[in-house]
Amino acid sequence: MKAQMPGNMQNMLRQAQKLQKEMTQAQNKLNETVFVGEAADEMVKATFTGDHKLKDITIKPEAIDPDDPDMLQDLIIMAVNDAMQQIAQQTQKTLGQYTSGL
Repeated sequence: MKAQMPGNMQNMLRQAQKLQKEMTQAQNKLNETVFVGEAADEMVKATFTGDHKLKDITIKPEAIDPDDPDMLQDLIIMAVNDAMQQIAQQTQKTLGQYTSGL
């Protein structure tokens, strides 16, 4: 004999499954979103997907000074950090709605 779940419990389970499906879809969409981080005057651009994968890096020729490699390193760090911040903000905005009550 199969035990019956109370109606309220079934509704809660259905809502949880729906919420999980929506979260998965939102995460997948976020992972496919492109984020472009930029350094000063767009000297360096770093392009990432929402799942933190570097897809492209663009460096303007004038950013390459053989006598000052530290400047180029700093510009790359700035561009990467800018993209990471954008991803973090969008992730919080997108997924925070699902986790705010937990």
